[in-house]
Amino acid sequence: MLKTVKFIAFIIVLAAAAVLPQGTAGESAKYEYRYLIDMPTAGILDKGMVGVTTDVLPAGVVVAKMEVGVFQNVSFGISYGAANLIGSGKPNWYELPGVNLRVRLLNETLLLPALTIGFDSQGKGDEFENPKRFAIKSPGFFAAASKNFLLLGYLSLHGAVNYSLEKNDGDNFINLFVGAEKTLGPNFSVIAEYDFALNDNAASAFGDGKGYFNLGLRWAIGSGFTLGFDLRDLLQNKRWNPNAADRALRIEYLQSIF
Repeated sequence: MLKTVKFIAFIIVLAAAAVLPQGTAGESAKYEYRYLIDMPTAGILDKGMVGVTTDVLPAGVVVAKMEVGVFQNVSFGISYGAANLIGSGKPNWYELPGVNLRVRLLNETLLLPALTIGFDSQGKGDEFENPKRFAIKSPGFFAAASKNFLLLGYLSLHGAVNYSLEKNDGDNFINLFVGAEKTLGPNFSVIAEYDFALNDNAASAFGDGKGYFNLGLRWAIGSGFTLGFDLRDLLQNKRWNPNAADRALRIEYLQSIF
């Protein structure tokens, strides 16, 4: 029964994506990124906005997330996923849905970056039993700053600090992210992020100490629809599959419900 409920909830999140409008990439974008690839940014949904994001990752992993701007500068979301959802055999559903909350403390000004704090319990990739964690740890508690600059379009710089609650591997250090987005005309953006993985480099952890470097391309195809293609772990940091970078897809929709 529980598996049936999980499956129905997952389908509802995916189906909602089919009716939502408004893209985020390029110079014509009206809305902010809340994440680059795995890195949280200071972006937040406006009050009354709904966003649905679906990540399709290697090993048949699919993670769907729905977020709502519940108040001005406050958003809330839920997420859920499974490994081996695409492919053959039995899907490995995540044990629990993820939850995320964001609060914008400071809006961007001419001199100061935007500043947002939040929590996100959704990791990515396989969910392992021993140690109990995701292949890519969830952000957990985080604080993120973002600043935009005019430079042949727009250049956005991002930094974040986080503390994941996934610490059963014995590595619970505070972690850092840095990232950037560069617009390429009205509808395209290229993004890059580096996860220092300071909480994933101990002898019992999954990372090899080089950190995770990810690149992505975002294309605002039409009103409400952004398609992304990502190259993940270009430094080949993951110990469980160190020989190649990962390829992944992202689909995002945004819509005002007012």
